[in-house]
Amino acid sequence: MNPKIKINSSMDLSIVIPLFNEAESLPELTAWIDKVMKENSFSYELLFIDDGSTDDSWGVIGSLKADYPAIQGIRFRRNYGKSAALYEGFAACKGELVATMDADLQDSPEELPEMMRMVREEGYDLVSGWKKKRKDNAITKNLPSKLYNWTARRVTGIKLHDMNCGIKVYRADVVKNIEVYSDMHRYIPYLAKNAGFTKIGEKPVHHQKRKYGKTKFGASRFVNGFLDLMTLWFLAKFGKKPMHFFGTSGILMFLVGFVITVWIIVRKLVCQAQGLRFRAVTDQPLFYLALVALVLGVILFLAGFIGEMVSRSSANRNDYQISERI
Repeated sequence: MNPKIKINSSMDLSIVIPLFNEAESLPELTAWIDKVMKENSFSYELLFIDDGSTDDSWGVIGSLKADYPAIQGIRFRRNYGKSAALYEGFAACKGELVATMDADLQDSPEELPEMMRMVREEGYDLVSGWKKKRKDNAITKNLPSKLYNWTARRVTGIKLHDMNCGIKVYRADVVKNIEVYSDMHRYIPYLAKNAGFTKIGEKPVHHQKRKYGKTKFGASRFVNGFLDLMTLWFLAKFGKKPMHFFGTSGILMFLVGFVITVWIIVRKLVCQAQGLRFRAVTDQPLFYLALVALVLGVILFLAGFIGEMVSRSSANRNDYQISERI
């Protein structure tokens, strides 16, 4: 964990809530969270990250702070996306545990005490919610979500039913040691696993219908989500050793092209020696496929070589996650 980051062990929970145009839901959400925290005698801070809202969300946050001193607000000049909001929220939070929630009232704060207990008493690094009974449209949300989570489980090896569920609770050192960027908020459990935090749990949570406004996510998120998953998988497996992927692929491709070329030439020479009819090497389509394989093999190998040079020149090539020292 970065020694410059100060965690307040006397504060039970930091709640990070990214939002975009959620002015209507914020008063009700804040009152609900405060009620749950007081009922359980938790000390907490509530970080609203306004991701460039065009409605009165920032004004509402300012007015709420007068009644709820636990509120802190961060406002972006424009819309950067949920990952950027979480990144800033994680950097600013100071609690012993950190929770994330969506601002649309679909996540229930009443789930937080049990999820906190699982982290504290059962030793989890991270507990993710599972919207077992979704209140979304079955065709546009539920079925794509099931396909997405099935793919994510196979690729990451993390057995979560709902990896992208908005409500999660973490130990503070988890969020301080991962970098959430681009649209990688969908795969925070995978980022945590790659950082060495492997105790990942799951809890079924109550999911509610959206009460105000409309969803901010379109169908394109499923395509982008798959591409992001492939990026994370590749970086986790080959990020520090690109030659293992590109070099191996290049050598195999080159060998395939080389073997095909040799076979074509030898076949022609044998036919010629025996006086049999034969085709010129350059008249055979297979010869040009072999050339393509040879060229691709060289290109892939060179890509791996260049990748190794870049990796070895990186400032964080020896940036390893250390959990303890004695």
